[in-house]
Amino acid sequence: MDLVPKPSQVAAAVGNVAHRVLRGGLADLRPMPRTLIDDGPRREVYHYRPSASVPENGDPVLLVAPLAAPALCYDLRRGCSLVEHFLEQGRPTYLVEYGEVSLRDRELGLDPWVDDVLPAAIHAAFQHSGGRAVHLVGWSLGGLFALLTMAARAGGALPVASVAVLGSPVDVSRVPMVAPVRPLLTGDDLPAPVTRGYRLLGGAPDPLVDWAVRLPAVDRLVTRPLALAAHADDREFLAQVEAVQRLGAAMTGYPGRAYGQLYHRFATGNQLATGSMEVGGRTLALAEVDVPVLVVAGASDAIAPIDAVRPVVGMLSGAPEAQLEVVPGGHLGLLTGRGARTSTWPALDEWIYRWSSPTGHPTLGTDPHRRHSSASSRTFGR
Repeated sequence: MDLVPKPSQVAAAVGNVAHRVLRGGLADLRPMPRTLIDDGPRREVYHYRPSASVPENGDPVLLVAPLAAPALCYDLRRGCSLVEHFLEQGRPTYLVEYGEVSLRDRELGLDPWVDDVLPAAIHAAFQHSGGRAVHLVGWSLGGLFALLTMAARAGGALPVASVAVLGSPVDVSRVPMVAPVRPLLTGDDLPAPVTRGYRLLGGAPDPLVDWAVRLPAVDRLVTRPLALAAHADDREFLAQVEAVQRLGAAMTGYPGRAYGQLYHRFATGNQLATGSMEVGGRTLALAEVDVPVLVVAGASDAIAPIDAVRPVVGMLSGAPEAQLEVVPGGHLGLLTGRGARTSTWPALDEWIYRWSSPTGHPTLGTDPHRRHSSASSRTFGR
């Protein structure tokens, strides 16, 4: 709103407040309809039902969730849902999620996800879609899971056409919220108490995960009342705030041993900065990934800044192509913010279309934001 609001802005603000009071909110939080097609230990694979107006066609996409974030990160709200976007094109869309974390999961490491959960989900999507190769899309740790899974199954053992990783840091020393405390975390006297704590609790508790995710935005949290007041006439802004708040409230914890591996190998050891990581008693090298990889970095991402994400492109020496896209937005915004509709999503569309089988191209319509380019590194306008 202007410093001196216009009558139209005042009317819009009053209408937004009335809508929130009388209807409980402005965001359309209805999830896109889906059907469970496969399940097993630590996995549930869902198929999103196609739109009545656009029949399914083309190669399938499998959305890979990170451990702590609920699957609704891909289906935040109507109008800002990557799932909805794919369905509007007729893209067969699948998702794998992992269920609730409990005390009995405290011995789980990362290897079940790399060796069993993701490969089973890929095969489920492959079979359900009629034998079409699958395009993996992973946000944050979901992207790293996808890359490690492909490194473990290099040589064509999985029916995967391409991988897209969004906001997935490989060099933790470049993450501002972690880098300053890494020297303290590597002391001999600190890991043991931390390790005992998360194993006794069965994982990193939900409040801790929620705090860690929210930490980079603490300044925005402090000024949120002012921001809400300044955007009281902006229905889209207020709806997005509601949807993000719901996502934050749904954050879950990590299984204990998996958190330990992330803590020691990823956060303090920074193993992936070398291009490899120890998982399940063997070393997985990103150079073994042998499918095309799209790497997306957010220009204002504090959890996975560009400098922490970019190095993975050089590590993927075995991939037919590794392409970097820099898009506007923070860690969540690059995936499902309002700006993602004109940056990240068109980049994904182009990438999947390009690496689909000749008969696997869905109808893309006449999206004015769709681009045609094969550059290895691009930056969207900010």
